[in-house]
Amino acid sequence: MKIAAAIFALVTLLTGCASLPTPKPNAPLPLKVVGTKILNSQGKLVLLRGVNTASLEWTSDGQGHILNTISNAIQDWHVNIIRLPLSQDRWFGKAPEQKDGGVAYRQLVRQIVDTCATNKCYIILDLHWSDCNEWGGNIGQHSMPDQNSVAFWKDFAPVYANHPAVLFDLYNEPHDVSWEVWLHGGRITDKPNGRRAGTPRTFEAVGMQELLDTVRATGAKNVVIAGGLDWAYDFSGILAGHQLADPHGHGVIYANHCYDNKHDSVATWIASMERASAKLPVIVSEFGGNSGPSRVVPADNWLLSVLQALHDHQWSWTAWDLHPAAGPTLISDWNYTPTARFGVYVKQALTDTPPAVR
Repeated sequence: MKIAAAIFALVTLLTGCASLPTPKPNAPLPLKVVGTKILNSQGKLVLLRGVNTASLEWTSDGQGHILNTISNAIQDWHVNIIRLPLSQDRWFGKAPEQKDGGVAYRQLVRQIVDTCATNKCYIILDLHWSDCNEWGGNIGQHSMPDQNSVAFWKDFAPVYANHPAVLFDLYNEPHDVSWEVWLHGGRITDKPNGRRAGTPRTFEAVGMQELLDTVRATGAKNVVIAGGLDWAYDFSGILAGHQLADPHGHGVIYANHCYDNKHDSVATWIASMERASAKLPVIVSEFGGNSGPSRVVPADNWLLSVLQALHDHQWSWTAWDLHPAAGPTLISDWNYTPTARFGVYVKQALTDTPPAVR
């Protein structure tokens, strides 16, 4: 009986580990949220600074560049975190171009996570594109998550549960709903991303609390990121009582996406960030724009002022985006040449300190 039990235990161990990535010896230390701070497992404060690496939301193969992009971000841009946008449909192989049930896509995501982990780089796995409950037929950026988003996290979270390098971003840029719907869900008429054609659909949206609960029900305690409303620009409802409850995990970081198309001065944005960061752990998980006079009147040098504020306040950030066609772009070509009015300044901030505001 002891031999049989030993064999059963061995088989269970081997099959149970098959779906879980094996953390590498030189992976970064696990993270947790304590109060408003992001700490590692040694209790040390962690400042996360990096880039977004788009394309796996709109393609199933990263356009053949994604692995090079990840390596370049780590080795040449010296990031310690990457935010990787993903598509729930492509994870399951539902996109029209996929014929393998998503096998190649899932393997590619695994390669990216392993590359980050073996280089002591954290990675935010971001549910960026959804489908309004219409598998394969409505893939894009939508107002809120749906029941297929719940299916995604049920399947996805166990694969990277408690991986020391991995953070989960529940849903990219919720918008045009109430804070009650943001938290608990409800029936909505979707407002598609204005930069892409799309017919509004009415569907039952899932709230951010349900997505978090879905992740935690899998046993995944990974730090989770959640963006507020107005395309993750607005913290007001979170500060007014709509925080996520996370008694069984390593905490929630609240995301801000900061672009100069909001027409706010940098001073206005800083004041909002200061109010939020006094009470919440925060990360600016997208920002972008050009150096020089901004769209705000009176004009300020929006980009350099934002970079200076990120540095002065020690706020974590990931700039958008290390892709020459995902604007605002950090690079101008697939040689990863930094753009003159944006990328050069972000790369400098990653390797040194931001340039003085002029």
